[in-house]
Amino acid sequence: MDSREQEHTHHHDTATQPTESFDEEKARRGARLLLEAAGRDPDSAGISDTWSRRVPDMLQTLTEGSRSESKPVMRTFDAETDGLVVKTGIALHSMCEHHMLPFHGVAHVAYLPGEEMVGLSKLIRYVRWQSRQLTTQETLTRDIAVGLADELDAHGVAVQVTATHLCEVMRGVETETKTTTRELVGTISEEDRTQFREAIRRDAGGSSGR
Repeated sequence: MDSREQEHTHHHDTATQPTESFDEEKARRGARLLLEAAGRDPDSAGISDTWSRRVPDMLQTLTEGSRSESKPVMRTFDAETDGLVVKTGIALHSMCEHHMLPFHGVAHVAYLPGEEMVGLSKLIRYVRWQSRQLTTQETLTRDIAVGLADELDAHGVAVQVTATHLCEVMRGVETETKTTTRELVGTISEEDRTQFREAIRRDAGGSSGR
């Protein structure tokens, strides 16, 4: 099994900006055309609901991250620590913008609070929201890191994503590999990086033992 790793460091850049609407009618027309291109009759039994309802509903859900109306409310409270806050093992599912096939894996998030903190469940919701868009793993990792840094006004954010891409598994090389990407935003010391790596290592060890 192959594995590739990429790491980048950024200051508080601007993350990918959400759009505001989903065009259900275009989704219906597009799904119908794709069925016809694949040699299926869109009006046949068992297929008519595919283009008229199921695919548009699915696409609307899986692109929520491109619409600000779906963004979770990041309610904060006064910071109780100035140390690194780490959340590991966040399940991640997204869609490759090149082939419109899923990639899936796990995200690990850490941040150094400024004056405010956020509940740990909000980190999970934020990663899920950002993941629901047509994107690349590199862009998604950056969007999570930059977005959290802006949302929380954090001193620093670290994000690591490891994922398998079905555009590799189901086509192309047809081999299951894992790709790891990392983004660092703001001020993350070497000590903080070591703590983050150790938390990820412990999470991986616990997962393999389940």
